[in-house]
Amino acid sequence: MEVTRNKQPPGPGAASLCLPLPQVKDTARARALSHALRQVAGIEAVQVNLARQEAHLTYNPGAISVAGVVEAVERAGYSVGRAELRAHIAGMHCASCVARIEDVLRAVPGVLDASVNPATGVATVEYVPGTADFRSIQAAVESVGYQTAHPLEQPPAPDEEAQAHAREYKSLMAKFWFAAAVSVPTVLVAYPNVSWLYAPYLFSSAISEGVIWLLWVLSGLVTLPVMFYSGRQFFTGAASAFRHHAADMNTLIALGTGAAWLYSTAALTFPRLFPAGTAEPFYDVTAVVTALVVLGQALEVRAKGQTSQAIRKLIGLQARTARVLREGRELEIPVEEVEVGDVVVVRPGEKIPVDGVIIEGQSALDESMVTGESLPVDKQPGDEVIGATVNTTGSFKFRATKVGKDTALAQIIKMVQDAMGSKAPIARLVDVVSGYFVPAVMIIAVLTFLAWLNFGPSPALAYAVVTAVTVLIIACPCAVGMAVPLSLVAGLGKAAEHGVLIRNGEALQTASALKTVVLDKTGTITKGKPELTDALPAPGFDEKTLIHLAASADRPSEHPLAQAIVKGAQARGLEPLEPGAFKAVPGHGVEAAVDGKRVLVGNRKLMEREKVDTTSLAEAVGRLQGEGKTAMYVAVDGQAAGVVAVADTLKEDSVEAIRVMRQMGLEVVMLTGDNERTARSIARQVGIERVLAEVLPEEKANQVHALKAEGKKVGMVGDGINDAPALVEADVGFAIGTGTDVAIEAADVTLIGGSLKGVAYAIEVSKATMQNAKQSLFGAFVYNVLGIPVAAGILFPFFGILLSPILAGAAMAISSVTVVSNANRLRFFRARSFTRA
Repeated sequence: MEVTRNKQPPGPGAASLCLPLPQVKDTARARALSHALRQVAGIEAVQVNLARQEAHLTYNPGAISVAGVVEAVERAGYSVGRAELRAHIAGMHCASCVARIEDVLRAVPGVLDASVNPATGVATVEYVPGTADFRSIQAAVESVGYQTAHPLEQPPAPDEEAQAHAREYKSLMAKFWFAAAVSVPTVLVAYPNVSWLYAPYLFSSAISEGVIWLLWVLSGLVTLPVMFYSGRQFFTGAASAFRHHAADMNTLIALGTGAAWLYSTAALTFPRLFPAGTAEPFYDVTAVVTALVVLGQALEVRAKGQTSQAIRKLIGLQARTARVLREGRELEIPVEEVEVGDVVVVRPGEKIPVDGVIIEGQSALDESMVTGESLPVDKQPGDEVIGATVNTTGSFKFRATKVGKDTALAQIIKMVQDAMGSKAPIARLVDVVSGYFVPAVMIIAVLTFLAWLNFGPSPALAYAVVTAVTVLIIACPCAVGMAVPLSLVAGLGKAAEHGVLIRNGEALQTASALKTVVLDKTGTITKGKPELTDALPAPGFDEKTLIHLAASADRPSEHPLAQAIVKGAQARGLEPLEPGAFKAVPGHGVEAAVDGKRVLVGNRKLMEREKVDTTSLAEAVGRLQGEGKTAMYVAVDGQAAGVVAVADTLKEDSVEAIRVMRQMGLEVVMLTGDNERTARSIARQVGIERVLAEVLPEEKANQVHALKAEGKKVGMVGDGINDAPALVEADVGFAIGTGTDVAIEAADVTLIGGSLKGVAYAIEVSKATMQNAKQSLFGAFVYNVLGIPVAAGILFPFFGILLSPILAGAAMAISSVTVVSNANRLRFFRARSFTRA
């Protein structure tokens, strides 16, 4: 069925658009959508194809954009199919570059949003499938003077990014050394009035004006290759920006060095046009500033490569080969050729090549490189193994369940890459400010030139040119634009090394401001499965006998409490016997014949039914129940034999993790559906004072909302499906990685190892990252706030030496390298209380 509507024939310049609409499945919804779009100005025709679940529209691009059309569809209650593309962009060195690229990408028909991270050089583009593709995005980026590589659909090879940085660094250093080689002789013949610096005086104390003039001309000629080779990117970038009515860092450097060269050439060529004594060139400024700025860029590229070292480390964890069983033979093949269902053989000391389930053998695996847990984890048949972890002792076989991009490591890498490509809210603000910064600097440079030309000392023209050039060079916003993204990349990478995956920059920034952390109990604070905790024998029985009899009676039962007793006995070296005459009594317990004895295991109702006197055990049962444990009576041949207790026990490090959170000044709240008594008992053990118990699953989100209403930034930690709404409601949702996929998908932070210590670590690394970013941002802004007035000559009486454009170029390069180096300090960050999450 098609629903068609035309107001008028498509006008000239009208564009077509095809939107995938997965929700439009019947005639009624198609007509409703058509009616909704009929009200939108700029849409000229609508055709809804039910068979293909698509809407074909004709619209006027001058009246409405593709994003506007999509917004109208979604406002009507329908979702539009979206796709995401990531591509690497070379040559970005400042925040104004970012703003230009984002603007031109958003202008591509079909693109809904675009975000560019200067720290990683990656653009993330969200678009409507069929309306935009990589070619159109590539053309848009190249139209503003930048180059894009192939789409980043898969994680790059371990050394690919490092090699790209190495190539760019090598190219920039070659340009620097050429500029530096020209700069030295140019400076040595630039100032004949400074005897100790003017090299020709080493050969003769009397140098004629003709020789001085000739040396200046030669300086002008040799600095031309410096501009066209070492500084070529500045001029091509400035020209591209000019064509698009924009200005960026390239504009400032090109104007500064170009103005210096043109002024010098004019002074030599037409000296009569200049006041007496002012027709002296300064070609050295062009050469030295170009050399310094290029050196700064080279050091910046080198340091930026180090900030993303964490993700290369993750990629390098993957095994290169796998040993599989095929047709009865053991074959060693590349890990890329392993298929789901293959049986893989692993020997001691080898890496696990892909994800799977053990089918034969047992061992202990070092999972620290993925989960952050330092102790090896015992594995046996039925247990899952994660690719890239290391087998320590035994040999085993496992069946591959996830390979290639579906493995846990590949998903971790993708999540970290996506997070590194995102932006924190503070970075978006910086981008906006930087967009206005360059034009403002150009205006200040013009005003500076005019002020010195009219009110400066003699030679006024020379001072005017020097100060204007200095303002242009010193005010490049490179450091400002890089401050936040570089810290973000370093912090996210550091968190990933410890098994803490932060979804995006916004989550990281918000996590640093959390005041309250809400913890689900079961599976978060506790292990989420019952364990045998106590065995209290009655007179005439001992503990081992009591446990052995109870476990033997419970052996055939599938009840979780019964299985907890069986496993508890096995853990104590007591193998349960096979019982006879087994009978499960619903709601009461079990009865069975064990070694010729009639054994009962169950609650008080079972004992009362079988006329077993349990008076002597009442006090012990009451105490165990007060501790939040499930107590079960055991009777042998009609006589009370004792009590066994089962409970969902605490995770090994929950107490320490909660202690650390409280030391950080966080309010810790327990949220659980369990009864008040059990919840209070667990809370006492871990040191939590505020408990919200007996909360229904659907009410958890409301409780989190109520905490937020108290004016606090709230984080929620959970692992189950019933926690997902609360995770979404919280300012930051933390999902235990060992929990359900639904909870992980709903969360902002995933803790792969399942330890609560990861929550504290995530908050600590977030605080450290934001502090680092603010330090860099403060330093960069202070540099510009102080540097511009100094360069403009406002502080000339006190800092006259700082008027030199050469010193301005050096200062600009140092500021950029300082920001990058500060971000790299996060690579050595250690949590105050513990080093592993």
